[in-house]
Amino acid sequence: MTIYNPGPQIAQAGAITLGTPDLEKSLGFFRDLLGMEVVYETADVAYLRGYMELTHHSLILRRSDEAVVDAYSFRVKRPEDVELFYNELRAQEIEAIELPAGHEVGRGEALRFIWPGAGHPLELYYGIDKPLAPEEIRSHLPSNSSKRRGLGVRRIDHFNVQCAPGDMNAAEKWVRETLGFKRREFIHIPESQTLLASWMSVTPQVHDLALVANPFEKSGQLHHVAFNLENFSDLMTAADVLKDHDVQFDVGPGKHGIGQALYLYVRDPGSGHRVELYAGGYLIFDPDWEAIEWTPNTVGDGLTWYGDPLQMGPDNSMAPTTNSAPLHSLAALRA
Repeated sequence: MTIYNPGPQIAQAGAITLGTPDLEKSLGFFRDLLGMEVVYETADVAYLRGYMELTHHSLILRRSDEAVVDAYSFRVKRPEDVELFYNELRAQEIEAIELPAGHEVGRGEALRFIWPGAGHPLELYYGIDKPLAPEEIRSHLPSNSSKRRGLGVRRIDHFNVQCAPGDMNAAEKWVRETLGFKRREFIHIPESQTLLASWMSVTPQVHDLALVANPFEKSGQLHHVAFNLENFSDLMTAADVLKDHDVQFDVGPGKHGIGQALYLYVRDPGSGHRVELYAGGYLIFDPDWEAIEWTPNTVGDGLTWYGDPLQMGPDNSMAPTTNSAPLHSLAALRA
């Protein structure tokens, strides 16, 4: 009898840790406007989650002199997968830091490393607490952690990050081959097989993670973090409310052809980090799914099916302005 023992696997996008120069303004945006629940906070850090997230948090806001990304966190499928991924990284001679349980409030042991070629700080973990919300905001629905409030952010949806164009092919290949992400849709130049963007997932979503070529030849750049709303109507309501609260719009509302979700890109007033509000989209259940190919000549409909168009050049509102932390080594990430 053949015994199948799969290697380590990632289950989902877990959380993002954002540094913000104005923690109070960021809390006003994520907590008061978007309706996320603050699970734990001190004077310098806040842990938040959406109303359908039963785990401890999906967003950490830290007071910081600069707007930075401290980490993109993914939950693995089994407790042993943390150690198995650590062993794999060591075999590839990739430096990784083992983080003890409690390094982040509510979370078990984890490992942290830099995504080869892309320059982004990634964390992998399994254990995480599932606290009940305070009784006054607790939902009657056991599948929800809290009552729907504000604009009704349900959960974290995906990360869209960037690296230098010359590193795209290798960085995307590494995250597929080592971390098990599946390519769902992509843009490339057929003549040279140069990859311009890739939408990848470990779940039935079209993407839990997107990697896009940075027009300024930079790596380690956040383009946006996306949070999920229930439907198109919710997103249009969010646009109306956020506009009335003077939140900066980058682009949208509109609908992507790639992924087929409605989008609205805005900025966190406290940090300037770009946030996408994301509703709808299709799911992939085919085990033999073939990635959908786009080229620079055809991708117009992919980026924007209708609504305000996304521009790909450097001289537009979608050009990245929010940096990740400098990531030449893990020294700055050991604290």
